[in-house]
Amino acid sequence: MDTVATLDRRDSGAAAALAARAAARARIDDDKMMLKAAADLTRDLNAARPAIYWSDMLASAAIGYAALIAAIVAPSLGWSIAAGVVAALALYRAESFIHELTHIKHSAVPRFRLGWNLLVGIPLLTPSFMYEGVHNLHHARTRYGTSEDPEYLPLALMKWWTLPAFILISALAPVALLFRYAVLTPLSAVIPALRRTVVARFSGLQINPSFRRRPPEGEARALWHRLEAGASVYAIASIALTATGVIPLKAFLIFLAVTSGLAVTNQVRTLVAHLWENEGEAMTVTAQYLDSVNVPPPALLPMLWAPVGLRYHALHHLLPGLPYHALGTAHRRITAALDVESVYHKGSYSGLPFLAARLAKSTIRRR
Repeated sequence: MDTVATLDRRDSGAAAALAARAAARARIDDDKMMLKAAADLTRDLNAARPAIYWSDMLASAAIGYAALIAAIVAPSLGWSIAAGVVAALALYRAESFIHELTHIKHSAVPRFRLGWNLLVGIPLLTPSFMYEGVHNLHHARTRYGTSEDPEYLPLALMKWWTLPAFILISALAPVALLFRYAVLTPLSAVIPALRRTVVARFSGLQINPSFRRRPPEGEARALWHRLEAGASVYAIASIALTATGVIPLKAFLIFLAVTSGLAVTNQVRTLVAHLWENEGEAMTVTAQYLDSVNVPPPALLPMLWAPVGLRYHALHHLLPGLPYHALGTAHRRITAALDVESVYHKGSYSGLPFLAARLAKSTIRRR
């Protein structure tokens, strides 16, 4: 569902130069040499490796749920917080595989989508249909950075208060998802007008509040209904069991706190996944690359806040079909092969603090 409220997009004189730079960036021609090199150097890396997918996802989920239990039964507040942090980071990594589900061929990793939904998607109330059919639009050549992109807002061109609002709203995501599945799903099953609203506005992990999702068709519709029903039963049962005391209130609140921390971590990552400097123009692949961000080694913290290949987000926009476990190798090959003056090198940054400060400065100028 929408993770941010409508944010102020009005221009100001102080941001005229930034807007002009954004427009120029959108008109950048494709660097055909870079695109060809990226494709040629990675042809042998395109196969997803099921053993890596399964072992990584299962280990992340196991660590996350074990740490969640530890946070609930911990003898002191300090130990509970420490275990909760581990739980949030591990479950965040497990949940991040929803991104891979939108790109890999499901036959390449058999039954992975089913396993992920049962172990992660439904328990965290983010079943895969909330990303499949949405995220692929973000990669569409004519949609990226436009009003039709569900995952883009020109944050660098907005008012300063949009950034804290962007983060704070994400902290409420667990409660919003509970309401969506425990209340809106059953009500929308008998109220057609509400159902249309639920499908259009509250069925996607998107940040663009103006985006409206189209109803699913065919196999996607059948899968959506099964997953939504499962998530609804899970949400209703969780609330009912907590209300009747079967699940202790403390345990339920700790679960909400952990999933809120997970959502905030993802929202912070989203803030620095792009430069957010485009305001509506269609962009070339190279322009999309330059508006996106790689945070490669030697930085270590991106392993936690940008897991499952998300630290190579700019490279992912060049090669969206490349599995996450191949992105590091691909980045090293391309970096070594291309001249230091290549556009490719301009997509890499030192880390989150620099990127967050850059974005904050651009918004502060709009006072």
